[in-house]
Amino acid sequence: MQPASFARRDSAAAQWPPIARFIAAERRLGDAAAGRGPVAAALYESLRFGVKQGWACLFGGLLLALMIGTRLVWPAHAPLARYDALFLAALALQAILLATKMETWTEAKVILVFHVIGTVMEVHKTAIGSWVYPEISAFRIGGVPLFTGFMYAAVGSYLARVWRLFDFRFTRHPNLTFLSALAVAIYVNFLTNHLGYDLRYGLLAVAVILFAPATIHFQVWRSHRRMPLLLGLLLVALFIWFAENVGTFTGTWLYPNQKLHWSPVPLAKLSSWFLLMIVSYTLIARVNGISRLSAQPLASPASAGVAVP
Repeated sequence: MQPASFARRDSAAAQWPPIARFIAAERRLGDAAAGRGPVAAALYESLRFGVKQGWACLFGGLLLALMIGTRLVWPAHAPLARYDALFLAALALQAILLATKMETWTEAKVILVFHVIGTVMEVHKTAIGSWVYPEISAFRIGGVPLFTGFMYAAVGSYLARVWRLFDFRFTRHPNLTFLSALAVAIYVNFLTNHLGYDLRYGLLAVAVILFAPATIHFQVWRSHRRMPLLLGLLLVALFIWFAENVGTFTGTWLYPNQKLHWSPVPLAKLSSWFLLMIVSYTLIARVNGISRLSAQPLASPASAGVAVP
């Protein structure tokens, strides 16, 4: 990944009042790291990258923690079923994030859309036996506990937040009309592939053709870095696959081969998560718009110490 040149921007931290007061302190820390030489600066930038990613994963990380925590401590015969507790906790979490302005209403709207899209697919997939939710619950549609929509919403929440935190810019980005058509085809295929006409490999090929030329430019600290957009989407899909393994390990949902004893989710499922990422990414791209790479040079490193947590 190589640095790119962009116009100087204000700190994204100012968009979240609870952490905005730390901007000045963080800037001093960054200046101190830069003053200690390139190694210290590189370590500091790596730390910033991890903090930013953690902040972008806030909703999904907390939801995953709730799954693990309730699995460990929730009483088997509690008056409130574990799934219902997860649903109410996810609602409360959403309300807290909005009340504290740690999440914007725009992000909440995105979460709602993903909740609906995910729930529809969950109802269909559980009905045909693709996976199962083995525990009882009151808040459910068919065999699907309502908290499951928040798992899909967490993906949308991450993309919406990371897009802003890293000030995404693009070169050779695929046309949004083509992407929208691909996203619709992917979603329809998810709903119909049990009929024997699974087009996933053809859809994967189209996705690779569309995304292979694209480069994403993201700001970690004082300048933008770049990487192939296709690689970025694959990495996110991989982390979702890891999260899915945690979810099935906690027994929150199970695939048919996991009912007797747990085993890792097959790596082949990564293709499904990658295609789901295309659907999620397309929706966020249409909401945020595509900012193209600007040719305007960035201020010199000495004057561009803008904190963007």
